[in-house]
Amino acid sequence: MKLSEAWLGLGSNLGDRAANLGRGLRALRGVSRDVQASSVYETTAAGFLGQPAFLNAVCRIWTWLDVFELMDEARRAQRAVSGERSFPNGPRALDVDVLLYGRMRVDTPGLTVPHPRMMDREFVLRPLAELSPGLAHPVTGETVSSALDRLASSSAYSRLSSGGSRLGIESSMG
Repeated sequence: MKLSEAWLGLGSNLGDRAANLGRGLRALRGVSRDVQASSVYETTAAGFLGQPAFLNAVCRIWTWLDVFELMDEARRAQRAVSGERSFPNGPRALDVDVLLYGRMRVDTPGLTVPHPRMMDREFVLRPLAELSPGLAHPVTGETVSSALDRLASSSAYSRLSSGGSRLGIESSMG
């Protein structure tokens, strides 16, 4: 069985946000060999601003699923925790985005990988830089740490925990 490395972003701003992220991570653990989670960060909402603050994290997994199957599993986890989304960028109990899948590029109506806005979002880059600051975007070659340096740092985030421990899932790389 061939394993592929994938990076996913998780966010929650409704209900027990930390528990929701933990449920998402446990679902991802079910479709992978290893899960390594970043710290959890609290951030103000982007896009639709009239909503509660988010908890955000990033994880790296090694999975036997192809990128489309992984997206299906991410959506299944979202629906299990959140139900159907009322509108794009609105409040939700769980959001899971496939950020990277190896060095693969996908551009279909239902999935774009690398995630098209990942290198412009501090709430993605900060936890991603914690796990892999030298990770390079497969299209532009820009590293996560240089993209983070390029962004004007916001005081609208705070680190709440380290390495997935607050989410009830410990990193299991090895």
